[in-house]
Amino acid sequence: MRKNSNKQIRIWAMLCHLSALLWIPLIFLVFIGIPVYLPLLNILGPLVVWQWKKSQDPWIDFQGKESLNFQLSLTVYTLVVIIVSLFLVFTTCGVALTNNVPSQQLESTLNTLLIVLIILVSILLLIQLILVIFASIKAYKGQHYRYPFTIRFLRN
Repeated sequence: MRKNSNKQIRIWAMLCHLSALLWIPLIFLVFIGIPVYLPLLNILGPLVVWQWKKSQDPWIDFQGKESLNFQLSLTVYTLVVIIVSLFLVFTTCGVALTNNVPSQQLESTLNTLLIVLIILVSILLLIQLILVIFASIKAYKGQHYRYPFTIRFLRN
């Protein structure tokens, strides 16, 4: 009975991490035109699993906090990238309007900024995917894993 209980604890610890990837199955809805608000789904999944199961075992509590800290950090980093990108867009538009830059050159510059934004956000999403899968495997095996570049909002 104890071995089965230990396996269930490790599964719930793994789900604390994997639940952050709930946005992946829903992303195709955006591409077919159904509006879905995806940005906070990476936080909602781990939060629900952690709140529901954290009192069951300290391992689930630890893994839930670790997952939430990483997802919150990733959200902050994404917001910083978006804010800096918006600042660059508004600055570019302001400079273009005051210097009478041709519209073709302005369009080219804005397209370049958009491509850079898409690349940066894609890199963040790819990093999230890789690290979450790695952390979930470690949690299932019962091994400690700390996400890199994570702000510790919740203390373990």
